[in-house]
Amino acid sequence: MNKKAKNRLVIVTLLIVIIAVVVLAVVGSGGAAKTLTVSDALGGEYVGERVQVSGTVAEDSYVSSGNGITFDVFDPEGDAKAILHVIYEGAVPATFGDGVTAICTGTVQEDGTLLASEMITKCPSKYESAEGALTVSNLYEYGDSMIAVETKLAGYIKAGTLVAAGEGDRFVLYSQEDEISVTFDGALPTGLGDESSVVLTGALSEDGKFVATAVALEEL
Repeated sequence: MNKKAKNRLVIVTLLIVIIAVVVLAVVGSGGAAKTLTVSDALGGEYVGERVQVSGTVAEDSYVSSGNGITFDVFDPEGDAKAILHVIYEGAVPATFGDGVTAICTGTVQEDGTLLASEMITKCPSKYESAEGALTVSNLYEYGDSMIAVETKLAGYIKAGTLVAAGEGDRFVLYSQEDEISVTFDGALPTGLGDESSVVLTGALSEDGKFVATAVALEEL
């Protein structure tokens, strides 16, 4: 190998080393978020750091705001009095709601708030038999006599109507040729989506909507 070829090889090797160092630095800095409990995040030791916190969404704590949502989470297996306030700026998952497990990644602020840029939600799949449930058509046939009466209702989620909690009516339920708007603030079961067959528990409201207190996938 001549001197020119050796010099070229040295230069190429140095470039590879430099690129590798830069890539490792970027990965390390953008890096892996530290996994914390709610209590850890509130401890004041991680201000300004990128962290990931899992917690249960506290009931009635979420408020839609501009491009995202604010809500509180707590650790059901730890100190339930330790409440972490989360500001999430991004698309809210349709499965978000009271009682859902929210896994949030972001930066801890000076005031102890978590400013999250990423969020995924988890909740167990729930199944229930549709035996004894009314269809939407049945519900309308009974009319006003069903207002405020606890009812089991079965049908399908109309495509394109499913939204996250806090964004209005949760979805539209249909069966046969009739449909009804459904309100629900809780966590939806994993696997639920457009055209899912579901069983609801709740009651018809005076404004003609179905106020659900529980939503489950139909047990087949």
